[in-house]
Amino acid sequence: MKKIFNLIVLLFMGVTSFSQTAGTLKLYVGTFTSEGAEGIYLCNYNTETGEITLDKTFKAIDNPNYLKISPDKEFMYVVGRPSDAIDENGFVSAYKIQKDGSLSFLNKQTSHGSDPCYVSVSSDGKYVAVANYGSGSVALYPVNNDGSLMPATSVIQDEGSGKDLSRQSEPHAHSIKFSPFSDQLFSADLGTDRLNIFDLDEGKLVPAEQPFVKLPGGSGPRHFEFYNDGETIFVINELSSTITVLKQQNKKWEVAENISTLPKEFKGESYCADIHISDDGRFVYGSNRGDNSIAQFVIVANTRKLISMGTVEVHGNWPRNFTFSPDGKFMLVANQRSGNITVFKINEDAGVPEFTGKEIKLPSPVCLEFF
Repeated sequence: MKKIFNLIVLLFMGVTSFSQTAGTLKLYVGTFTSEGAEGIYLCNYNTETGEITLDKTFKAIDNPNYLKISPDKEFMYVVGRPSDAIDENGFVSAYKIQKDGSLSFLNKQTSHGSDPCYVSVSSDGKYVAVANYGSGSVALYPVNNDGSLMPATSVIQDEGSGKDLSRQSEPHAHSIKFSPFSDQLFSADLGTDRLNIFDLDEGKLVPAEQPFVKLPGGSGPRHFEFYNDGETIFVINELSSTITVLKQQNKKWEVAENISTLPKEFKGESYCADIHISDDGRFVYGSNRGDNSIAQFVIVANTRKLISMGTVEVHGNWPRNFTFSPDGKFMLVANQRSGNITVFKINEDAGVPEFTGKEIKLPSPVCLEFF
């Protein structure tokens, strides 16, 4: 009888423990420690209300400004910039993600360039790629079975300049992503107004037959998203505050459209940062730093061209990175200069982000990654 009672107690405790965690997800926040942050912040996110609370802080990581979790959810890869001027190169670090969300350091490699700003992982988890903004270079790393990083097998230095010599006197690789539709990687270079294309050939990066797509002069391409038709790429441009639509025709990528992210009445300086597509493929969103807004566009079904739906205030300053909750119901915006992450409910019909009034104060948030 006592054994049965103890079993009931254990089952009750298990149900109680589960109920306390149901509806809660882990959210990692990348930051700039040079701007007052302490490292990577781990937060709890309520899937019903959108509320965010701080859980843990992982310190002693210099400027962890971009994070990416592996497809199997076992590992995290982080790019950082050294806080001292002794080492010109940045680094990329590998971490094992524990059951409670804690990070266990595995190893790190040099990024083979200055100011790394972006890291991505291949769909099979076997490769990690890094973009170095300062030096305009990209690097590719094979991944060991334990999630740690091997030394880079490829380092490619871009060359050239752009129209705006104050910002484009040299290359500035700002992002790099593995294509979900081919064995290729694409990299946006703000300094040369190009979306560079590489083949992944026997574990190395090789310039593709079409080595790049040239964007309008002075655009400053920063981030981009692949559309689910495999024939469209949306590129957000930092310097011109535009989104460029690229279409693949006869196996060649070409510019199909260029559209502003800013309201017509806006006057002043503004610089785009991040771009994402809604899960249902109906909308594109982009962040404006300066106008401090999220721009929304409808994707025209047959042409993939964009129709502006206006902008939404982010209730913060300098929205660098934003993301959707895994269920697509909420949008979270990281406002770097105001030190807050603001939460928006996505209107199911119109796709408009509606401010919930919820936010969390964290210094210099610049990257959001759901676990």
